[in-house]
Amino acid sequence: MGTKITPYTTPEKESKKKQVERMFDNIAHKYDFLNHFFSLGIDVLWRKRCIRVLRKHKPHTIIDMATGTGDFAIEAIRMGLDAHVTGVDLSRGMLDVGVEKVKAKGYEDRISLLQGDSENIPFEDNSFDAYTVGFGVRNFENLDKGLSEMHRILNSCGITVILELSKPKAFPVKQLFGFYFKYIMPTLGNLLSKDSAAYTYLPESVLAFPEGEEFLKRMSNAGFEKLRHKKLTGGIASIYIGYKKA
Repeated sequence: MGTKITPYTTPEKESKKKQVERMFDNIAHKYDFLNHFFSLGIDVLWRKRCIRVLRKHKPHTIIDMATGTGDFAIEAIRMGLDAHVTGVDLSRGMLDVGVEKVKAKGYEDRISLLQGDSENIPFEDNSFDAYTVGFGVRNFENLDKGLSEMHRILNSCGITVILELSKPKAFPVKQLFGFYFKYIMPTLGNLLSKDSAAYTYLPESVLAFPEGEEFLKRMSNAGFEKLRHKKLTGGIASIYIGYKKA
């Protein structure tokens, strides 16, 4: 099932969901810079790969879960998808940054951003042609419930495209990435974001995530079919693709 990892150690019984919301509120003002800085800009290329997959299916309605500051949604429109994207995120702080980015691009009529929860999505069954999530599924408090909701709101034959960090297995990428992830990123993240937990939680949550075939099995249990995944950049990230049955 995977180990439950939370951003903060608190005496109160604060849920992972509330901790993740608080964490992203804390780092929202620096998130875009740090995201691109730590990935050396490769995260942009990864999103483009995902959107090329979507483009083949010509979805008209897309929900982008854990949308953050809206990068996935904005890139989808910029790359020419003839669709309306609804971005959903727990963090009001991240969404506030995203709203300003959407306005600056002139995409207000193509992208809607709202605060919401992956495990209780405020839409009816069969509402979207596609579901995307970039670097967000490992933050779900109840992964199986989140996948079930993902399946519920998709139309018949709808596609889900999930981009997530993963653990490289081959030498020397495994060793280099492990050192960078465990020591360099948390140190710099703490200095630049002023939240000591956020960039310690990141590598811990990746290590605990049920990646690869194990994650595909979880998707299958939620009802998805025609499942496949593709490793990116030596296994640092993965794209997972699945479909709702006709």
